[in-house]
Amino acid sequence: MMNSSGAAAGETVAGAVAGEEPVPRRGRRSGNSGAREQILAVARRRFLAEGYHAVTLRSVAAEAGVDLALVSYYFGSKKGLFGAALALTGNPAVLLAGALEGELESFPERALRLLIGVWDAPDSAGPLRAMIGGSALDPAVAQLVGEVVQREMVDLVAARLGGADARRRACLFGTQLAGLIMARYVLRLQPLAALPADEIARSYLPLLRQALWGRPGGPGAPGGRRAVVTRA
Repeated sequence: MMNSSGAAAGETVAGAVAGEEPVPRRGRRSGNSGAREQILAVARRRFLAEGYHAVTLRSVAAEAGVDLALVSYYFGSKKGLFGAALALTGNPAVLLAGALEGELESFPERALRLLIGVWDAPDSAGPLRAMIGGSALDPAVAQLVGEVVQREMVDLVAARLGGADARRRACLFGTQLAGLIMARYVLRLQPLAALPADEIARSYLPLLRQALWGRPGGPGAPGGRRAVVTRA
């Protein structure tokens, strides 16, 4: 159960999800009955109290009093529900999953530019900063965010890379991105905070490739580790 300070941090992190409610096609609730908001309220509380892994779409639907199909209709997946529950306009887990769908060699640049784009946009950066701030203030939020990063980001990248040390390489890759986000957007260290995206890409892409493949040039570089391309 959450204590009073945890509940306050959860409210700060989650916030209200703006936007017009779509009309659901299935489920026990209909029209403007507040089904979407009820689902979000249940999910927000359950995620913060129980962690990411323990919560299922089915259990959220049951507690909210709606059909499972309605939860999927509104949010698509568990990570989509998590992003909406924490009011993430740009959900990094969803963006990273999309970036992994293309050619593996150019994945670091796609991931980097997508994350810079979502953090540079004022409407999505605010909730992300609130989530990071909540992680620093509340251990429950920190555990939740860490679990999501591990399962929906590090594990996903590791599965795409393949190989015996894929998880370690994926973790190093994530650490490079996390350090950039903290320095540029949370601590606002200069001159990094003022650099344009292209300049950041030139500086960070060799580091990201080094983390994934052991060479700044990527998986096919001479003397570098050739990644095994697999589909998650």
